[in-house]
Amino acid sequence: MWDPRQYLAFDDHRARPFFDLVQRVRAERPRRVVDLGCGPGNLTLTLGERWPDAALEASDSSPEMVAAARARGIDARLVDVREWRPGPDTDVVVTNAVLQWVPGHPELIATWARELPAGAWLAFQVPGNFDAPSHLAIRALAGAEQWRERLAPAGLLEPRAVLDPAGYAQVLTAQGCAVDAWETTYLQRLTGPDPVLEWVTGTALTPVRDVLDDTAWAEFRAQLAPLLREAYPQQPDGATWLPFRRIFVVAQTAH
Repeated sequence: MWDPRQYLAFDDHRARPFFDLVQRVRAERPRRVVDLGCGPGNLTLTLGERWPDAALEASDSSPEMVAAARARGIDARLVDVREWRPGPDTDVVVTNAVLQWVPGHPELIATWARELPAGAWLAFQVPGNFDAPSHLAIRALAGAEQWRERLAPAGLLEPRAVLDPAGYAQVLTAQGCAVDAWETTYLQRLTGPDPVLEWVTGTALTPVRDVLDDTAWAEFRAQLAPLLREAYPQQPDGATWLPFRRIFVVAQTAH
């Protein structure tokens, strides 16, 4: 279950890649702008501000996130991104930190590229940090005897498959798109007690929370906390630095 409040605890850090992505979309007067995986809707609102004349379509697979987006006045819908298909007037599609949750998503984005109208824009970013110390620690703990059987449904023992920028470029150029693909490693300054634990609680640990009861969840977090403190030590000024690699792709379909 996604928790909008936990997710927004680091909203500045989570928002920056979104803006770095969307600024490379050069659509001038799109008819329809789609936000797939809109989350709590705080960033969806900025799409409406940039393109005020466009129809704004927003969806998420989490009922909690859809409810949070609707509370902001966004007509968000509950949609599995794997089932979504573009309408004939869809000129911009944005999907921010979503596709890493979708097995086989390179085939999905290729399908979208074929189905989008001529000159449409497809922009997405995914985390590229699945081999980072934070995720290695999560997988190691999830694989321990105490947790292995209980966490098997969470699918944590295999790293999520994302491509590098060249891989995504190859997928989309094969569909005739013009592609701009790159990666950035953000050095995020976090503060507070166990900030990396709080960071991954809002995202990477969501599948763990879904399969554990309250007592087991608290115990798993308690065991993970010292592993993360060791991997990301607090600095003399009280801050903790978290390097975070992200992969960006902006593609335009052929005219």
